[in-house]
Amino acid sequence: MHYDLNTADLQEAAPKLRAGDTVSLTGTVYTARDAAHKRIVAAMEAGGPLPFDLRGAAIYYAGPTPAKPGQVIGSCGPTTSGRMDPFAPRLLDAGLCCMIGKGVRGDAVAEAMARNGAVYMVAVGGAGALIAGAVKALEVVAYDDLGCESVKRLTVENFPAIVAMDCAGGSLYRDGAAAWKEK
Repeated sequence: MHYDLNTADLQEAAPKLRAGDTVSLTGTVYTARDAAHKRIVAAMEAGGPLPFDLRGAAIYYAGPTPAKPGQVIGSCGPTTSGRMDPFAPRLLDAGLCCMIGKGVRGDAVAEAMARNGAVYMVAVGGAGALIAGAVKALEVVAYDDLGCESVKRLTVENFPAIVAMDCAGGSLYRDGAAAWKEK
């Protein structure tokens, strides 16, 4: 099934999405990779402020390249999601409802997704220039010293993604083509 979703509605929609669904996201998505995740979790442990409200948020595992003149963003392809697995359960338990990246996730992440009604989507690797076209605005919101890996607030329009793992235990990585045939 295909869904056109506003990211403001993700927390409500995520538990209904199933592996194999395609999604076009419009709204706010934050970028963060492993170095930023480490800092976010450290801030959580210290009781400090977070760079953005995790409740109902979507994080895209990406480190966009600098924009060329006249562009909002450079290439913006997904990075390997497994590198965020040590941090993801903590963020999911704090309200994160959507993660976007590429590659399989571990059991602890799947369990945290089920516990919290969250979803994991994949973006097509190697299509960073295409994905960049969905980004309409960019603002660095934290950890500017990390360069391309700083936390950025992206305003996206029709950002293409595929639900790879859902909170009901569905997984394209495990079920493969069978999940698509059910659609």
